[in-house]
Amino acid sequence: MSLAAQPARSAQTAWLVIFGVSLCHLLNDVMQSLLAAIYPLLQQEFGLSFWQIGLMTFAFQVTASLLQPVVGLVTDRRPFPQSLPIGMGSTLLGLLLLARAETYGLLLLGAMLIGVGSAVFHPEASRVARLASGGRFGTAQSLFQVGGNAGSALGPLLAAFVVVPLGRPSIAWFALTALAGILILSRVSAWYARLRRDQAARGAPAPTRGPLPQGRLALALVVLVLLVVVKNTYTASITSYHTFFLMDRFGVSMQTSQLMLFLYLGGAALGVAIGGPIGDRFGPLVVIWISILGVLPFTLALPYVPLVWTGVFSFLIGVILASAFPAIVVFGQELLPGRVGMVAGMFFGFAFGVGGIAAALLGVLADFRGIEFVYRLCAFLPLLGLLAVLLPRRREMMGAF
Repeated sequence: MSLAAQPARSAQTAWLVIFGVSLCHLLNDVMQSLLAAIYPLLQQEFGLSFWQIGLMTFAFQVTASLLQPVVGLVTDRRPFPQSLPIGMGSTLLGLLLLARAETYGLLLLGAMLIGVGSAVFHPEASRVARLASGGRFGTAQSLFQVGGNAGSALGPLLAAFVVVPLGRPSIAWFALTALAGILILSRVSAWYARLRRDQAARGAPAPTRGPLPQGRLALALVVLVLLVVVKNTYTASITSYHTFFLMDRFGVSMQTSQLMLFLYLGGAALGVAIGGPIGDRFGPLVVIWISILGVLPFTLALPYVPLVWTGVFSFLIGVILASAFPAIVVFGQELLPGRVGMVAGMFFGFAFGVGGIAAALLGVLADFRGIEFVYRLCAFLPLLGLLAVLLPRRREMMGAF
């Protein structure tokens, strides 16, 4: 156990706070997943090409990518509990724009506002989950992330059964979920502010320096970032284009394709739920290796199997691939004690950024070579996960895990 983690291990786990930020993560990601889920609807209404759809994902995710590490770094130095409800307010405005926009430019602006809300929410909410964990860092991170994955999984269902039948203006009704998130996060912010005052009164010790030499630390962080690149590039191929792939290859309806997308996103929610507790028990590196080695056979087979097996494999890929992300975040936070917000912002933000860039590039590739070619190419991405062999082992971490 690292010295930085020892005081937290003796603290009591604030489950209500963890569940609060997890619920708000669900609400946040329901709203942001609506964007990708309504792409077929926007394509029909505005006559969008694949590259324009990719650019919308780029506008949303890169906005979040650029801001999240900055937000995390700033709030590491000067915590700002009230930023949580403020970020949810930006998401609310983005939703209203998506519902009422009459031009493609306003759609891009709405996507960017949702990205800003995500950038403000994730680093501080991840910090709150760690502070409330009582030392169960992996479990708290899993509970926090499973809210987001559950929200991402619900987005396509809500799009299929609410937005598609009622039309794009019905997106405005989801502003009510943003209002609920603002109320919950206001209470969480109050808890966070009280905790900071208590820590200041007790004179809580500053976190210790990480356990690795500078060069080894830099290599470990680069490898973790590359693992996030692999995970989120593949995820971008699913969330942005899986519905088009299914409609093109199997001739299914838009609603059926949304239900199939739900299988992948639901599997991802299950994966993050189990990844953190397993990491607490056996160490995050074990979870990372299971995720890397376990997912490859299914990604290689996915572009070639029948419809039923496409659903089964999509679910299994979601479970296995997503299980590593809580472990990656916890690993990074242990490598850089005292930089919890920056690490969370870097990984969550980089996840959004890579997904956005990948969505734009894959959209261009799909326009030229076809959507099936994209899936055959992305099937080999998990091979890059073998770079995890360069991550430090337990003995190098001096018992930190």
